[in-house]
Amino acid sequence: MGLYQFKPPASGRMGTLWTLAPVRGASLLEYGCMGHMLYARTFLERAGIPINCRLHSTHLDETDIALGGADRLHAAVSEIILQDAPQVLFLLPSSVPEIIGTDLSALCSELQPKYPNTLLLPFGKGGFKSLSHQGVQDALMRLVKFLPRKTEKTSLPTFNIIGSCADLFRFQADAQEITRVMQGTFDMQPLCVLTSDTSVEKIREMGGAHINLVLRREGAPAAKQLQKQFGTPYLPGRPYGIRGTLQWIQSIAELLHILPDRRFLDSQKAESDRILGSALPMLRYRVRQSAEKMLLSVGGHADVVRGVLDYGCSELSLPRGTCWCDCPDMADGEISYLTEEQWTGAIQKQKGGLLMASGEALTFAGHGDTLQISNPDSRWRLNPYEPPFVGFRGALHLLDLWVNKSFQDQE
Repeated sequence: MGLYQFKPPASGRMGTLWTLAPVRGASLLEYGCMGHMLYARTFLERAGIPINCRLHSTHLDETDIALGGADRLHAAVSEIILQDAPQVLFLLPSSVPEIIGTDLSALCSELQPKYPNTLLLPFGKGGFKSLSHQGVQDALMRLVKFLPRKTEKTSLPTFNIIGSCADLFRFQADAQEITRVMQGTFDMQPLCVLTSDTSVEKIREMGGAHINLVLRREGAPAAKQLQKQFGTPYLPGRPYGIRGTLQWIQSIAELLHILPDRRFLDSQKAESDRILGSALPMLRYRVRQSAEKMLLSVGGHADVVRGVLDYGCSELSLPRGTCWCDCPDMADGEISYLTEEQWTGAIQKQKGGLLMASGEALTFAGHGDTLQISNPDSRWRLNPYEPPFVGFRGALHLLDLWVNKSFQDQE
């Protein structure tokens, strides 16, 4: 691992933990070095992540590493099941067990007959080579592969959200806005919000939903698994902007062969037109006056970056600045991956403009955190009801941020 001025890329272990921590009715046992879970719990609390899963850890000592013994793990599993009585016990490895070849899947198969009332579910991606997005993808896939049970579709239309995970900035607010839009447009209720607002029971009922809404590309394998098991159609993508949200709604209507509620959409459109009608002339005036100061630069998760760019540059005609994603596997011809050295250099070269990125990037650039859209963060985030970035309200929120930032720079 190289030297970093800020934080190194998050590991697969952290991506798995962020994904599993909100799940109610489950316990999690990390098998790894002493202190790992204490640090992780502090981060989860600081990020405002609801720790509904009961978190435990059992460390390794020199004997465990040298001889490969698993007695400590066996004892911890027994104690947790006796104490918590969880429906599911997640087993998470850290880097040391992965390196020495501890086979958690085999250990779970060996122990499962002793605990018929608790499912032992092992996870991977604990080694040095796995990045957080791989941990998120693996965790989502394992949850939907092993927990959902065969069930009939709900009598009234319902939906699942897949990929609302704690590594994304304002993940709870975005899921709440999508739920509001689905309820208003199609009178559909959420069955499971995987994983920011869910439980073991809700995951088991996911097959009863009529559609799966996949908010990030890491959730696509899970959605395909549910389609294979239950025939549930899925829609990938995050709805940004007014036009983008309306297109997203139209895609759902076509997938399910249903009509949206025109009264709800007309009310949302009327409110948006009223606010856009007063704000857009000011924004366009600022672009004509000084296009360089209105460059929209975006860095973060590739799906978030693409959605913000589509709204800001395609829908509102803001000029595009430096844009990058935080994962090398997600880079493409339109959005490049930049290392820490590269994005710090790009920010230093570009003076002014609308920079939307992580808390650490904004702090480095001296921009404050008003335009933050991604992690790592530099603050405590305890309020789950902050304004979203997606949907109709997210579009108005982003417009408000850009207009006010442009006039702050003018003063």
